[in-house]
Amino acid sequence: MTERVAATPGLYPLPDWAKETLSDLKGHQKGDLLSGDESKAIVEEYAEVRAEYVDDQLDAGLDRVVEGQGRWDDMIAHPLTVHDSVETGGIVRYYDNNNFYRDPRVVDDLDASGDVARELERATDLIDGEAPLAATLPGPYSLAELATDEHYGDEAAFQAAIAEFLAGEVEAFPAHETLFLLEPSLVTNPPADGEESAATDAIATVTDATDADVVVQTFYGALDEKLYAHLVDEAGADALGLDLVAGDRDDTVYNVQEFGATDSLALGLVDGQNTLVEEPETVAERVEWFESQVPAEGFDTTYLTPNTELFYLPANKYRAKLNALSAAAEVLD
Repeated sequence: MTERVAATPGLYPLPDWAKETLSDLKGHQKGDLLSGDESKAIVEEYAEVRAEYVDDQLDAGLDRVVEGQGRWDDMIAHPLTVHDSVETGGIVRYYDNNNFYRDPRVVDDLDASGDVARELERATDLIDGEAPLAATLPGPYSLAELATDEHYGDEAAFQAAIAEFLAGEVEAFPAHETLFLLEPSLVTNPPADGEESAATDAIATVTDATDADVVVQTFYGALDEKLYAHLVDEAGADALGLDLVAGDRDDTVYNVQEFGATDSLALGLVDGQNTLVEEPETVAERVEWFESQVPAEGFDTTYLTPNTELFYLPANKYRAKLNALSAAAEVLD
């Protein structure tokens, strides 16, 4: 019987009460972003944000709890932008939306920094055994695509170095039940024909670093069918995250029908970029619709997730979507 798991990959919107305080502490310009050596006052403010994120998830009844990544100035670049071997360039718009990241320019060898592990340790203390922890990292393909290499000198070597860096970060993580690897670039800027295995090898380097279940979470539409097949066969992931909100969801269903699937799946069921809050019954119906389309006896686990990160939303809407996911899992049970 398939286990239904309500979860999110992280990156929540800052609470309204924290926005002004953090803006004053960090600065008011887009260039005044986190550098990894924040003051005690900033650390304490983010600790309060983290505690609220954990409480929101426990109150909603999610089956996995994430740290929420309030410190992250964007959903992909953060682990590099706070690294000593990285210099940050200009502010760049990404993924065709009104969000930005600082161009991380890698200028020296990358090694594990422990930055994300420290966040997760603090979240573990807050959760205090009430629910399993889920960790979140950018996937190596997307992180390498968004970063600038000024050290390794070769695209394949750079992607491999990013993967090894992320694997080192994972090895320092506290105990976690699930690891979400965020890979939106697999959809928006997929590998060139014939280069799919380099991307899947990089992902496999990270998946091999943990005993947790790994979800490769994709956003913004359907994967190219050839790339999808490579991911199923080569990435070493326990689950692929598939966007069922995007208009090309039929292409996603076709991929599963034609090329099979990982043992588990993560279904993007609520719209992370739309303030309209889905009813739990609607979310449950989307799961049942998908499962009726695919020739499988069942998956080990079906993760009920948003189709994108929730940081785009107002805080009250993100909380409502957490509740919708949790309630949908109960409807399905």
